[in-house]
Amino acid sequence: MTETHLHRRFPTLKASLPRLPLGTGPSPVRELTHLPTASGSVWLKDDGAYGDGGWGGNKVRKLEWLLADVLRRDRRTVITVGGLGTNWGLATARYCREHGVDTALALVDQPMDDHVRDQLQRLRDSGARLYFTHSKVRTVATVPWLLARHRRACFIPPGGSNAVGALGYVETAFELAEQIREGALPRPGSVVVPVGSGGTAAGLSLGLGLAGLSDVTVTAVVVNDTLRLDRHTLERLARRTAKLLTDRGAALPDAQPSPLVVTRDWLGPGYGHPTPAALAALALARERENLALEPVYTGKAMAALLDLDAGGRWSRDAPVLFLNTNGPR
Repeated sequence: MTETHLHRRFPTLKASLPRLPLGTGPSPVRELTHLPTASGSVWLKDDGAYGDGGWGGNKVRKLEWLLADVLRRDRRTVITVGGLGTNWGLATARYCREHGVDTALALVDQPMDDHVRDQLQRLRDSGARLYFTHSKVRTVATVPWLLARHRRACFIPPGGSNAVGALGYVETAFELAEQIREGALPRPGSVVVPVGSGGTAAGLSLGLGLAGLSDVTVTAVVVNDTLRLDRHTLERLARRTAKLLTDRGAALPDAQPSPLVVTRDWLGPGYGHPTPAALAALALARERENLALEPVYTGKAMAALLDLDAGGRWSRDAPVLFLNTNGPR
């Protein structure tokens, strides 16, 4: 088993915070040379390629730590929440099944299109038990009932965005720092990432600070209006993740997390609603860079990157890094 960057940096975590390998890193990086950008260069870290089965992308990074924790605690059922087309729920169901753990999914309504219909069929085929709770209020009320109904069950929040799940992107930040040191890509000024539940952005912010990249801004593009996802919420999750590391024995350096800039300007009507800008960015990435995005998360993040570039947000002195979190299989 390849030793993680976190375990190498903080050896005491090997026993107290295990990781279950579900992907092979590092995820590839490359320059996006055909996008219509006016400022400096744009690079890609393609976490869509991460994941050795079941599903790929940022969900797998989180599940490596979450599922290890589930197995350590000898839980037999994972209960979690998502929309009707949830990538998180599908990844959880598939990887849990591979490791002998059942999954129960509470599903909240979202706009129905061909992608959501296809995804819903994948969820039905995954072996997970599906509960159509429709609204956030009904979902919150149903979760205690699900915990009581299923044997040795545990709840994981939407998107896997708790302190354990955020470790996936603390680890990714160390991976990115090593790729920069090895010359695979230049040091970016900003990392652009979609935010559906917060764990990816919070983990990156903390991890970049610990890895010596505290001057790299995390530009967090909010795509979900059903959860509170402001800067203070993400910073609080980063602090909880740092506390988890220290509670489990890591002697963290006195380092500041990297700055978080949180924007809702590309959300559109709400979660799951495609926007013209997202659809245009998705088509542009596919046609010019052979990069597969989707309209709910990564299309909106790419639209934000391109619009911010056109508005002069990015400096020509440092490249922008786009983190692709989309990983269909």
